[in-house]
Amino acid sequence: METLLAFGAALLTLRLAGLVAGRWRTRRPAPGLLAWSAGLGAYALGTAALAWGAAAGWDERAFRAYYLFGGLLTAPLLGAGSLLATGRRAAGPAILVYSGLAVGIVLGVPIEGEIAGSDIPHAQDHLDLFPARVVAIAANVAGTIALVGVALATLRRRPLGNALLLAGFVLAAVGSAVSGLGVAGTSAFVAVAALLLYAGSSVRS
Repeated sequence: METLLAFGAALLTLRLAGLVAGRWRTRRPAPGLLAWSAGLGAYALGTAALAWGAAAGWDERAFRAYYLFGGLLTAPLLGAGSLLATGRRAAGPAILVYSGLAVGIVLGVPIEGEIAGSDIPHAQDHLDLFPARVVAIAANVAGTIALVGVALATLRRRPLGNALLLAGFVLAAVGSAVSGLGVAGTSAFVAVAALLLYAGSSVRS
């Protein structure tokens, strides 16, 4: 059951990412939508890795995928989408460089200890503080500040959409923080957060 919930959340989030990408294709240039689509796509792939771990047991491959897409890429991509949507074009090259760095870190860092079982692994048990965890913390803080800051700064102009974005982002953060709830609980947070993030990126008011 937990595996099905995780796969369902991943498929839902991937579908929403595709819908945002479709809107980007019809509204070019709209780099904010492209970054939001990539952020939701990363969120979906992180959840797919969660489902992989639940179905087949966690191993180093599943953990690296989960950490890359869920821990390193989702929040920065969503934050970059908010910045790009307000015309801050420098966020585009910055997020491309950072994404390359994130991939390099996940592929290159050593994994400490054995990763096994069905419980969601904790990064502090398997990764050194530097560079993997320090970079993840810094990038998530930066992405959070960008998304929340832009949403609050433009709240009067776009109250409903920004409120939905903020609610989705908060739920996504809470879901990551309470991985102790297990795969089912985390997947439920992912599904609801993805719906809110999609709605927030879609509503114009």
